[in-house]
Amino acid sequence: MDARSDATSPLRTDTLVARGTEPLLFDLAAGDRVRIVDPEGRQPGLLLVSGEIEAEGLTPADEAEAAAARAALAARGTDVSKLKGFRLFSDDAEPGASIALEAASAAVCALVPAGAQMAPDEQTPPTELLVEIESAAPAKGVAPAPLAEPKLDLRIDAATASAYRVKAGDYIQIIDVDGRQCSDFLAFDAAALERGDETGIDPTVTRTLMATANPAPGLHSKYFDARLTPLVEIVRDTVGRHDAFLLACNSKYYEDMGYPGHDNCTDNFNRALKPYGIAPKAGWPAINFFYNTTVNADDSISMDEPWSRPGDYVLLRALTDLVCASSSCTDDIDPANGWAPTDIHVRVYDASETFSRGIAHRMTPDAAPRLTRETGFHPRTSALTRKFSEYRGFWLADCYSDNGPIEEYWACRERAAIMDLSPLRKFEVIGPDAEALMQLAVTRNMKKLAINQVVYTAMCYEHGGMIDDGTVFRIGQDNFRWICGEDYCGVHLRELAAKHNLKVWVKTATDQLHNVGVQGPRSREILHAITVTPPAEPTVSELKWFRFTVGRLAGVPVVVSRTGYTGELGYEVFCHPSRAVEVWDAIMAAGEPHGIKPLGLLALDMVRIEAGLAFAGYEFCDQTDPFEAGIGFAVPKEKADAYVGSEALARRRETPSKKLVGLEIASNDAIGHGDCVHVGRAQIGVVTSATRSPILGKSIALARLDVTYANLGEHVEIGKLDGQQKRIKATVVAFPHYDPTKSRVRTEADPA
Repeated sequence: MDARSDATSPLRTDTLVARGTEPLLFDLAAGDRVRIVDPEGRQPGLLLVSGEIEAEGLTPADEAEAAAARAALAARGTDVSKLKGFRLFSDDAEPGASIALEAASAAVCALVPAGAQMAPDEQTPPTELLVEIESAAPAKGVAPAPLAEPKLDLRIDAATASAYRVKAGDYIQIIDVDGRQCSDFLAFDAAALERGDETGIDPTVTRTLMATANPAPGLHSKYFDARLTPLVEIVRDTVGRHDAFLLACNSKYYEDMGYPGHDNCTDNFNRALKPYGIAPKAGWPAINFFYNTTVNADDSISMDEPWSRPGDYVLLRALTDLVCASSSCTDDIDPANGWAPTDIHVRVYDASETFSRGIAHRMTPDAAPRLTRETGFHPRTSALTRKFSEYRGFWLADCYSDNGPIEEYWACRERAAIMDLSPLRKFEVIGPDAEALMQLAVTRNMKKLAINQVVYTAMCYEHGGMIDDGTVFRIGQDNFRWICGEDYCGVHLRELAAKHNLKVWVKTATDQLHNVGVQGPRSREILHAITVTPPAEPTVSELKWFRFTVGRLAGVPVVVSRTGYTGELGYEVFCHPSRAVEVWDAIMAAGEPHGIKPLGLLALDMVRIEAGLAFAGYEFCDQTDPFEAGIGFAVPKEKADAYVGSEALARRRETPSKKLVGLEIASNDAIGHGDCVHVGRAQIGVVTSATRSPILGKSIALARLDVTYANLGEHVEIGKLDGQQKRIKATVVAFPHYDPTKSRVRTEADPA
């Protein structure tokens, strides 16, 4: 749920999100005006109200439809005996359809986007409804609802500081109430204080132990004192932008700026900590939550307004008994607090509470934040490793404890491997103009795509820079599924449809379709043994390259496509996340005689670089076109219909300036993304991805070079240190480095 305030308006406008099938509870005051929006279209909703509302054209809901919303309100303690229920939106509502309401009296409401679990061969995902509430209530100073029953509920007024005790295991929530307000945080070992030993958070120790000694915006997972003892760990962060290396503001800063006597956080801390016997300091090392600091290329430090929105927070967990102090930063002479300090709110929750770990992911800058989620396969992957990374809003395993990335790599190359690919974004594109929209949006020719066929393609901006790459599944004559990595693709497709007046719906299905890749020489045998397809559909063994089939895997409805990201024969299996554990178990059981292993992100990076496969943010971004990303094959010359970026891509094809090439590196020095590539003194390119290839026995890389030096056999140097003091020799080679003819992913029946 996201609440944002418009500080320029006399009214407060809050935007709340009701996610598919999940009840959203909210309160209305008399006179509040409400607008409920169906942003993607075709999403009926159910609204239950315990009060009087005024609206036109609402259809009463029956009791069965309203059960989920009724149960949610009852659990909150609302009297459900006099609830009024209404149905919102039709099954064919246009994207952006809205309904306006006004509360005639105070009311408690529950909104549920209607729908059920979507089978993998269906295109009916329940999607979001937005609730925009315009209220005359004060726009500022309202903290979001607690995450649980708080042990401490502390308001820190603007430009002040407070100290408080926290028990080991308890959770500390630091909330930016109105947005764009910094809060410095101190923590001391309480037991050590009682012994007269003052030990607090030490930034240098923390950076060293967390292996990020150079300052950078963001948070460490743990914070240590000078004894190397961990004091707190980060559990949640809804902002992602903080300063964890500078001092809290102090009198010297303001004196140097020409404001002697200005309130400052250090003096406020000194006063707040005095009762605990903590000696005053001229400047306190602190975690500067929400402070937006930038370390520039010359190592100078600059700042701008914080990224935090109203209600954003950081959740920490105390690792020992602590004395803590939090401030609302006093700075009103620069952008640090949006030029106007506001309140900070602190809540402490008991150690017995359970909170998921996560980092907020926003689809677009104004979208509601979503904390990192677990995929449907997480119950199985988390039992095999604790090494997870946040990837596009989901937790994915880096590697598995019993194997490690090298063994996982060889399993994929020689036998079979299973990998969780659920964070891939899935969009259902349906309606009579679905083909026209996809023809307009991507570089490949959708008119040539047969039903049950898949094609890899690029999606570009008008200037030719890439939005994303992905695969299009043609499910029917007017039915497509776009699978990619970028949430914004859905917004882009809906905007295109509206601009060109196309009758088509683009529905987000990411939370209804989770998937694993089953890759390697034995993958066909494994899946064939446990997958049954209808008589009219191809079996797994009959499935050709870039085709898909529907069926049941060990009784679970699935879609199986012959696609992958490894350069090996392989498949992807899509199912509803509620059945993901069954799918995982069945594949692992069938694969055990074949030596199947789970594969994490580290091994996946090795195989995809060897196979020359592009990765967003590495081989391409909005400043690179498909040719520069090494996927020019996805931009056919013969596509007659214009599409977004087609004119720019035609120009770029004729006059390329950069080209993606393979590099063989003449040493085992570590090479990484972003390393500069030189000929003589001049930089002529950049490494996009690099790895040490187990099967080739050498270090290899993908690099984007000036076309002058992109010829096979060209000798270049990779710069380290400052790019000039140390050079590593490399040679331009063709890519893919491994299996360049793609013979390993083909069979005798596949076209050459």
